[in-house]
Amino acid sequence: MATVLIVDDSPLDRSLASRLLEDVGWTVFGAEHGEQALEQVAANEPDIVLTDMQMPIMDGLELVKELAATYPAFPVILMTAFGSEEIAVRALQQGAASYVPKDRLVRDLVGTAKSVLAIAQAKREADSMIASMRQVDSEYVLPNSVEGLDTLIGHIKDQLTSLGLFGQTDVMRVGTALYEGLINAVEHGNLELSSEERDQPSRSYRLLMAERAAMPVFRERHVYLTTNLSNSEACFIIRDEGPGFDPSILPDPTDPDNVGKVNGRGLFLIQTFMDEIRFNDVGNELTMVKRCSEA
Repeated sequence: MATVLIVDDSPLDRSLASRLLEDVGWTVFGAEHGEQALEQVAANEPDIVLTDMQMPIMDGLELVKELAATYPAFPVILMTAFGSEEIAVRALQQGAASYVPKDRLVRDLVGTAKSVLAIAQAKREADSMIASMRQVDSEYVLPNSVEGLDTLIGHIKDQLTSLGLFGQTDVMRVGTALYEGLINAVEHGNLELSSEERDQPSRSYRLLMAERAAMPVFRERHVYLTTNLSNSEACFIIRDEGPGFDPSILPDPTDPDNVGKVNGRGLFLIQTFMDEIRFNDVGNELTMVKRCSEA
């Protein structure tokens, strides 16, 4: 059965919450303030922490902060009283899982605790499953359009975060590189828009892109994205159905003379944010690799 740590400086409120949870078979132990609670968590590792907000020595907000930093897997439920609403909101923002008003403990505490525990257990199981993964491969066939790329890249960034491959900064950088690579495949690959055309004023370029995209010979083309995610690296392969180009004549985007050009920005970002990039001989397939720092 579940174990619950109840943190409250009021013996009466602590006793009421304990009785409600013990009646459904849960094991309960208590603490009078946040510092005692941290000692109890270290010694007993409860499934849930139920805490009052206003306590001496260490209040509920400070306890939530400490638990979120040190024991992020332990869900915290707040017991709120009249006048503690503002601090409760801050505690929820800091990582608390839910709250129950003290005047509704009898009605709502058990149901809320069961719900929070079920979610926490499901997350632990999911984390365990993710930790056992060694390879996640996906293939996407995308229409010849920039519409929907943000949603796709958001999904891939969520995968990277869930798998714990990179920190948030590198996840953001990989997303940027993916976006630039896919945009390049649509505009320069499938729509065959040249770098010189890309340097036109923005409005003129958008009109040209719309005209080209409406032509059947370009409209029916696709972009193919393959993702290979392992515990050592993330590899992305982007292929378009255009005629390609000679990669050997590609200008160096890091050259100071090229950095300021619109058409070199995407490749500059890709080269900056990824550990390895390469084109196939035809020039219509780009491989980008980001290695995990611990690999």
